Amino acid sequence: MWKIRKLEDGGRKVLNISGRIAAEELEELQKVVSSEEADHQKVELDLKDVKLVDRHVISFLAGCEANGTRLLNCPLYIREWIASESEAEGLED
Repeated sequence: MWKIRKLEDGGRKVLNISGRIAAEELEELQKVVSSEEADHQKVELDLKDVKLVDRHVISFLAGCEANGTRLLNCPLYIREWIASESEAEGLED
Protein backbone atom coordinates (compact mmCIF):
# COMPACT_ATOMS: atom_id res chain seq x y z
CA MET A 1 0.00 0.00 0.00
CA TRP A 2 1.27 3.45 -0.87
CA LYS A 3 0.14 7.03 -0.58
CA ILE A 4 0.95 10.19 -2.45
CA ARG A 5 0.63 13.78 -1.32
CA LYS A 6 0.88 16.73 -3.68
CA LEU A 7 2.75 19.73 -2.38
CA GLU A 8 3.59 23.10 -3.91
CA ASP A 9 6.84 24.54 -2.65
CA GLY A 10 7.93 27.90 -4.00
CA GLY A 11 6.48 27.34 -7.47
CA ARG A 12 7.63 23.75 -7.81
CA LYS A 13 5.48 20.65 -7.55
CA VAL A 14 6.58 17.95 -5.15
CA LEU A 15 4.91 14.56 -4.95
CA ASN A 16 5.61 12.99 -1.57
CA ILE A 17 5.36 9.23 -1.93
CA SER A 18 5.20 6.85 1.02
CA GLY A 19 4.77 3.15 1.64
CA ARG A 20 5.37 0.15 -0.58
CA ILE A 21 5.06 0.38 -4.35
CA ALA A 22 4.82 -2.72 -6.51
CA ALA A 23 4.19 -3.27 -10.21
CA GLU A 24 0.44 -3.48 -9.57
CA GLU A 25 0.37 0.15 -8.41
CA LEU A 26 2.81 1.47 -11.00
CA GLU A 27 0.18 2.40 -13.58
CA GLU A 28 -1.60 4.60 -11.06
CA LEU A 29 1.69 6.27 -10.06
CA GLN A 30 2.55 6.90 -13.71
CA LYS A 31 -0.85 8.53 -14.25
CA VAL A 32 -0.39 10.84 -11.26
CA VAL A 33 3.08 11.94 -12.41
CA SER A 34 1.90 12.44 -16.00
CA SER A 35 -1.12 14.40 -14.82
CA GLU A 36 1.03 16.71 -12.72
CA GLU A 37 3.45 17.24 -15.62
CA ALA A 38 0.59 18.02 -18.04
CA ASP A 39 1.24 21.75 -17.77
CA HIS A 40 4.86 21.14 -18.83
CA GLN A 41 6.18 21.82 -15.35
CA LYS A 42 8.47 19.13 -14.02
CA VAL A 43 7.57 17.58 -10.72
CA GLU A 44 9.93 16.35 -8.06
CA LEU A 45 9.40 13.01 -6.37
CA ASP A 46 10.11 12.94 -2.64
CA LEU A 47 10.91 9.31 -1.78
CA LYS A 48 11.85 9.80 1.87
CA ASP A 49 9.00 7.64 3.16
CA VAL A 50 9.15 4.89 0.52
CA LYS A 51 9.71 1.58 2.25
CA LEU A 52 9.85 -0.99 -0.55
CA VAL A 53 9.78 -1.05 -4.35
CA ASP A 54 10.18 -3.70 -7.02
CA ARG A 55 12.15 -3.83 -10.26
CA HIS A 56 9.34 -2.27 -12.33
CA VAL A 57 9.23 0.74 -10.04
CA ILE A 58 13.03 1.09 -10.22
CA SER A 59 12.82 1.19 -14.02
CA PHE A 60 10.11 3.84 -13.81
CA LEU A 61 12.09 5.97 -11.35
CA ALA A 62 15.24 5.66 -13.47
CA GLY A 63 13.25 6.80 -16.50
CA CYS A 64 11.80 9.73 -14.57
CA GLU A 65 15.25 10.81 -13.50
CA ALA A 66 16.63 10.41 -17.02
CA ASN A 67 13.85 12.75 -18.23
CA GLY A 68 14.77 15.43 -15.71
CA THR A 69 12.57 14.59 -12.74
CA ARG A 70 14.45 15.06 -9.48
CA LEU A 71 14.29 12.25 -6.94
CA LEU A 72 14.41 13.93 -3.54
CA ASN A 73 15.42 12.11 -0.35
CA CYS A 74 15.99 8.94 -2.34
CA PRO A 75 16.75 5.99 -0.03
CA LEU A 76 20.22 4.56 -0.56
CA TYR A 77 18.95 1.13 -1.63
CA ILE A 78 16.83 2.72 -4.37
CA ARG A 79 19.72 4.93 -5.54
CA GLU A 80 22.06 1.92 -5.68
CA TRP A 81 19.48 -0.20 -7.51
CA ILE A 82 18.93 2.51 -10.10
CA ALA A 83 22.70 2.76 -10.62
CA SER A 84 22.97 -1.02 -10.92
CA GLU A 85 20.15 -1.16 -13.48
CA SER A 86 21.74 1.69 -15.46
CA GLU A 87 25.07 -0.14 -15.54
CA ALA A 88 23.39 -3.36 -16.64
CA GLU A 89 21.60 -1.54 -19.46
CA GLY A 90 24.90 0.03 -20.51
CA LEU A 91 26.46 -3.41 -20.78
CA GLU A 92 23.60 -4.66 -22.97
CA ASP A 93 24.01 -1.90 -25.57
